[in-house]
Amino acid sequence: MSAKDPAAKPSRRARTRSFQAEVQQLLKLMIHSLYSHKEIFLRELISNASDACDRLRFSAISQPELLGEDAELAIAVDFDADEGWIEVSDNGIGMSEEEAVQQLGTIARSGTSDFLAKLSGDEQQDARLIGQFGVGFYSSFIVADRVEVATRRAGLPAEEGVRWSSDGQGKFTVKAVPRERRGTSVRLHLKEEERGFADAWQLRSLIRRYSDHIAFPVSMPAMQDSKGSDAAGQQEVVNTAKALWTRPKRDISAEEYHEFYRHIAHDSEDPLCHTHNQVEGRREYASLLYIPKRAPFDLFNRESPRGVKLYVQRVFIMDDAEQFLPLYLRFVRGVVDSNDLPLNVSRELLQQNDDVRAMRQALARRVLDMLDRLAKDDSEGYRAFWNEFGRVFKEGVVEDAGNRDRILALLRFATTASQGDGQDATLADYAKRKPAEQKEIYYITAASPAAARSSPQLEVFAQRGLEVLLLSDPIDEWVVGHLGAYEELRFRDITRGALEAGELPGAAPVESGQAAGDADVAGLLARMRSVLGEEVSEVRASARLTDSPSCLALGEQEMGVQMQRILRASGQELPEARPVLEINTGHALFKRLALREGDAELFEDMTRLLHEQAALTQGRELADPGEFVRRVNRLLES
Repeated sequence: MSAKDPAAKPSRRARTRSFQAEVQQLLKLMIHSLYSHKEIFLRELISNASDACDRLRFSAISQPELLGEDAELAIAVDFDADEGWIEVSDNGIGMSEEEAVQQLGTIARSGTSDFLAKLSGDEQQDARLIGQFGVGFYSSFIVADRVEVATRRAGLPAEEGVRWSSDGQGKFTVKAVPRERRGTSVRLHLKEEERGFADAWQLRSLIRRYSDHIAFPVSMPAMQDSKGSDAAGQQEVVNTAKALWTRPKRDISAEEYHEFYRHIAHDSEDPLCHTHNQVEGRREYASLLYIPKRAPFDLFNRESPRGVKLYVQRVFIMDDAEQFLPLYLRFVRGVVDSNDLPLNVSRELLQQNDDVRAMRQALARRVLDMLDRLAKDDSEGYRAFWNEFGRVFKEGVVEDAGNRDRILALLRFATTASQGDGQDATLADYAKRKPAEQKEIYYITAASPAAARSSPQLEVFAQRGLEVLLLSDPIDEWVVGHLGAYEELRFRDITRGALEAGELPGAAPVESGQAAGDADVAGLLARMRSVLGEEVSEVRASARLTDSPSCLALGEQEMGVQMQRILRASGQELPEARPVLEINTGHALFKRLALREGDAELFEDMTRLLHEQAALTQGRELADPGEFVRRVNRLLES
């Protein structure tokens, strides 16, 4: 039988292989760096065993023969204090030899480099990343100097069992060995200084702390007497083995909710908040949804796996059921358990199912209710949410028209009235503070709130005491463009179009120095326009500026700088756009330009410098930075 024959039996000869390079780096970090959270290894191994049981239960829906006579799915934890080992076993889906090599020898995720990049050297912070990046199994090497895995894929014959072993030093050995029982056993041979984990009381305590909510029984050798000796051959279930979301809310403590979140999200931090609901009537389902404290590494990748865990009548169906929450809520974690969805439903049918659509709308409202309560009851907590997830949440303004008003009320902005760069103002706050005669909401976009705050276009608004929204997220221009107005207040980009001196509310005079109708000024501006040529569409006197000499204004229909940057980064061709250069004709630089009009070279240098500094303050890139530097040097020398 040839080696390529798919029916060939696996080789009995042990094969030694090297870990993927990233795994070697990861193991080194785990073994030598993460000392303060050693007990996480047990949480991760039991979570993996639970996932294996879930996957088998789902596969058995269409292939009941996979369960055979061993239909009761369970997890067992065993240990030997004298020999110094701990073993976590399950009778779940198991692995074939090829799967063992792939799943235990490599990290087949694009997030590996992100994981390694995020490791900071801070033990507490680094420990939080384990599991979140799918690397929980490797936490075994924090406490073990050798790990052995015995496994057999459900549906394969006994002789196709596999043994995998490694000391975590860069290589692993895999060998085909007979295994009567399907599933996986992971045995950790503990380091000498970690043998304290091979203790009945210690293990029971960790299981109840981290894994009490696991939906499968987690058993250990039974305790015989008060001294802690084991009853030979007897097992006892340590956890409650009851799905948390099926229990009444009054019977669940805050710590139990937090531990369940840590299990499903592979997070060592508590969530910001949660909502637990059981719906009865035409549609019967339970949901338990959480808002994390930290954004996942792939939050801004709209194609990444997302969604809640889906159960039907407590049978696990899928990990990332994206149909139950809109995309702008992709950071939400939790479970949904329905009594009504058919068990053999496919992904496509789920998307077309009326019950799914109704549940999606209801669950979105539950999340918004949760955020409403957080905003009202815990301003610091909501600020933490906004800093982590605000850029994604804003997408809901466009994507969820039915809840747009509720989402608008939850948006937060930095404004010229804010302290520092904090985004704490609501649109309702802005509308309440504005002058009665103001009919627009003024905003400006920039790369950061600090850059927006220092923009010269704000000067006349500051002089009049008018508040301006400082928008700095790349998505902001897109969102505001779709909004159009808020409570009959039209959104207005203060960098667009011409600004007339008398059109702004407020009593303070506009002191721009503009000499309207002055023939000398008009002629000087026309000459500046001829110097710049096609780089600008117009050079005109400005009503925006009080202190700065120049700024750039966009045309009413021209694409904003932030949106241009996004499209250019994605490789898209942009339409030709030429901004307007506005000049503060009362500024000393303009007056000096008038005095030096006869020096053609100096006039051109000063004109171009006024244009280039205006471009820089707006976040535009200069076509020739080197020439800009040489021009500045010439002017400094003169």
